[in-house]
Amino acid sequence: MQSLQEKASEWSGVNPNDAFAIDETNLYQKLGLQTFINLSTNFYNRVYDDEEEWFRSIFANSKKEDAIQNQYEFFVQRMGGPPLYSQRRGHPALIARHRPFPVTRQAAERWLHHMQQALESSTDIDSDSKIKMLNFFRHTAFFLVAGDELKNQKQSIACKHAASKPAAV
Repeated sequence: MQSLQEKASEWSGVNPNDAFAIDETNLYQKLGLQTFINLSTNFYNRVYDDEEEWFRSIFANSKKEDAIQNQYEFFVQRMGGPPLYSQRRGHPALIARHRPFPVTRQAAERWLHHMQQALESSTDIDSDSKIKMLNFFRHTAFFLVAGDELKNQKQSIACKHAASKPAAV
């Protein structure tokens, strides 16, 4: 059985080395907090103005300001900055946090369309960082799709922390 990471790599077309090239450079130090705030604001302005009602409806029960904050805090934390997201919301647990939403391949592609446009319009992010970020976003989007498909199959995700321990003798 393929792992979620293997599925994400296959479906996204991004190999793990490229997906996690964001770890080679501290993008938070390189780009700064405001760049991540601007990126997330630009992205969510596009999402909430999307011409496709089916896509906008995914975000209908979320306040745009909260979505922006959640995203930029996660990006900052994941890309070398302080753990802003975890301090406010706990562990990111991406699959669990996206469980209420239909994370389909179509939705992932639409999400990526808006993120690519937001990245391309950002003058504060150099081209090498944009490539690294987009590879990470693409891989992560399809990681979430794989997690959503498990949810729909009602399969559990094995977790070594949930394994039972031998009884004390």
